[in-house]
Amino acid sequence: MGCREGPHRDQRALDPVSVARRFHLNDVPGILWTPACASPSNPVPLVIAGQPGGIGMQAMHPRLAARAHAAARSGYATATLELPGAGERPRLPAVEEAGARLRHAFATDKPITADITDQLVLPLVDAAAPECSALLDELLDLPECNGIAGYAGGMIALAVRVAVTEPRIRAAVLFAGSVIPQSTFVEARDVTIPLHALLQWDDEHNDRQAALDLFDAFASTEKTLTANMGGHTGVPASAGAAADEFLVRHLAG
Repeated sequence: MGCREGPHRDQRALDPVSVARRFHLNDVPGILWTPACASPSNPVPLVIAGQPGGIGMQAMHPRLAARAHAAARSGYATATLELPGAGERPRLPAVEEAGARLRHAFATDKPITADITDQLVLPLVDAAAPECSALLDELLDLPECNGIAGYAGGMIALAVRVAVTEPRIRAAVLFAGSVIPQSTFVEARDVTIPLHALLQWDDEHNDRQAALDLFDAFASTEKTLTANMGGHTGVPASAGAAADEFLVRHLAG
């Protein structure tokens, strides 16, 4: 078990400073991008790149690769795992049912009830958070990684769970834009690491007030909220650059 490379290893550089390697962690597919300069004599920090639920790593690959490209230029590695129920992983019927109920609520302009949110999000969080810890177990032992880790993006409820339960995560970038279970607000009170949150003010899939309330709940003494006008997919490049600078600052050394 553990990390093992897949049947092929993608050595094509995303750019002159980044190399991608596909692997499996206990049969779960993932990708690790490292700067070409990373080596046992020059190890680098690692950032876990989160993904939205239900889309899958193949569909997300262009966006993940772009984030890894920027990370490599800043001198740190990026890794991601396929989420439970996505890609070629077994379906989660209860989660898929909740997703259908969520889409119906959006289409009919009905409220998103707590039971829909919990059924949609919590099974994914409960399954994915331990996998994130297992990923850190494997990758932080690599000679090209220096043992320092951060988390960026994806499902905000999963990012909060990881920030609470995983002491190796030093800082996190949060993407506001998904439904939030009430239990996540409770967990947020125990988050103390530095945070940088991105919020699209007109996000059609995001309850703006819920995102603001969650940010207020975090116990971190250093936390920043960057809000930009625009919809769910309209995050400006400058916001990504600011998040990258935040990670560089907190993962250095």
